[in-house]
Amino acid sequence: MKDNFPYLYPYSRQDAERQGELELWRESHRENIACKEAIESAIRSSFDGMHLQEGCVSSVIEQYGFRRVAWVLSNTIQQKSWDGRFSSGNRAWAEKTFIPVDESRNRYVVESHSTVLNGFVSEYRKAVQALNLFGAEHCEPDSYAKLDYEGKVLVLSPDTLRESCWSQENQLWLALDGFGCSPTAIGRSVRCICLGDGEETRWNRAEFIGVLKEEHLPDWAIEKLEQLQSQETQPPRLSL
Repeated sequence: MKDNFPYLYPYSRQDAERQGELELWRESHRENIACKEAIESAIRSSFDGMHLQEGCVSSVIEQYGFRRVAWVLSNTIQQKSWDGRFSSGNRAWAEKTFIPVDESRNRYVVESHSTVLNGFVSEYRKAVQALNLFGAEHCEPDSYAKLDYEGKVLVLSPDTLRESCWSQENQLWLALDGFGCSPTAIGRSVRCICLGDGEETRWNRAEFIGVLKEEHLPDWAIEKLEQLQSQETQPPRLSL
């Protein structure tokens, strides 16, 4: 997967005009249209009359990335809310993506046959699930509003990471300290360490999905936590 995809602008043209970001919106909008056309092309070339051929979805993801493909597909289903050929599961999935009111979003509605497109959306969702990323369902309820993060294993939102870094190893961070550990503090910064590679940095509290439920902690992460705890209990070395 690529390290970087063109920026996905998440606001409307009107918002972009107010913020002086119209060129960002234009570039993202062009990519949305190109992604829509790529989906239509992939479906035309891969549908055999009964099924989509293997690799149909992955070819588009490789070109445009998970985020933009999800954006275009979600927009399409939202714009075709009248179409009963989309499954209830795919409808519910699409509604989770907030797409601002913008007349231009009609320009990147995928016009493939809805029944076939519904299958494409299902295959896309399977591709995301295959990454085994942590989500809100793996976290303690209301973590952001209620829980103190210090000493807890936190789940970093995939939206914060490059898509090439989408993995459980890059999502799990041990919160060390910082004002952002408290749900009521004005400061939002959390100093933490990545359980995957040991990197230490600061994230904003809002960039975490929440506190990982203990039953979802992988074996490799348990071993890493034990190593970190062992380092904390060892006496400091004396300099000679």
